[in-house]
Amino acid sequence: MRLLRPFLFLLFLALTSSLHGSVALLVEEPYGTFGHMNPTGHAAVYFSNICAETPVKLRACLPGESGVVISRYNKIAGYDWIAIPLIPYLYAVEEPDEVPSSADAGTVERLRDEYRRAHLRAIAPDGPNGSVPTGHWEELVGAAFIRRIYLFQIEVPPGKDADLIARLNSRPNRSRFNLLFHNCADFSRNIINFYYPKALHRNLIADVGISTPKQMAKTLVRYSLRHPKLELSKFMIPQVPGAMPRSEAVHGVLESVVRSKKYAVPLLLLHPFVASSVAVGYMAKGRFNPARDATVIASPLELEKSLAADSRSEEQLNPGSGSQDGALLFDDGWPTGFLY
Repeated sequence: MRLLRPFLFLLFLALTSSLHGSVALLVEEPYGTFGHMNPTGHAAVYFSNICAETPVKLRACLPGESGVVISRYNKIAGYDWIAIPLIPYLYAVEEPDEVPSSADAGTVERLRDEYRRAHLRAIAPDGPNGSVPTGHWEELVGAAFIRRIYLFQIEVPPGKDADLIARLNSRPNRSRFNLLFHNCADFSRNIINFYYPKALHRNLIADVGISTPKQMAKTLVRYSLRHPKLELSKFMIPQVPGAMPRSEAVHGVLESVVRSKKYAVPLLLLHPFVASSVAVGYMAKGRFNPARDATVIASPLELEKSLAADSRSEEQLNPGSGSQDGALLFDDGWPTGFLY
């Protein structure tokens, strides 16, 4: 039952926001060897009123559906972004009673492959003799097994979900991933800025101009303070208990240097002036705690009450009826080709 609580709470968020719609930035902690070397984590975007017709084609959600998570990935069938329903994205299962109370590596691998075989074979086909394929497709499902996730949710303007569906479905979905200039945080920044132009931006000092998930959350929080009608809500989705290694705290670029002995000590010894400048840059511009004031998703709300709120407007059920005057220019002056 304890593992059902995050599901029920997230379902409540999706259903109770269905009349107006919401978008949420997901900031996901780093894990594993690469995460230890580059602790900036991963960013994704959750939509309460957008669902996936396929992993690469979007539609408006129908009553009872809990939305979709979209993010930019690297080396997954040549696509730039992929959409996964909320619950499979977090737990690699489709129903809440299928979520295990704890998980080890074998359990996670089995659940991921079962979901892949049922829904993702076009993106991640079987390996030799029907075996589990290698590659980055595992990033698509079961995120809560491998890391803690912070969620920053705001209301969306009427009609903008329909605009986003039309734009993403009509533009080429070809891989543009680049760790420095076209990463997952850049994608999330452009998505949020589509709804609210210039809301999110890079940090030229603390992150040396590289988009990071933590910086995106920091600027979203600051933007919401200037625009309280967005009704920002902050939540923390715990990592599923079990034998899986625990994820690590998410950091910015200079923060990664300051807080890591393997980087900070050699830099201090070899270049004390540079090390001091890095520390000052982090202290001045890079501090932000994503867990501050975040509600831990640990108890369910009344499910019947949330289901009673599940009704959608005609515009949300017909994506083509939305406004077409969306933001065309990004805050960094990039070309108008969407989501570059």
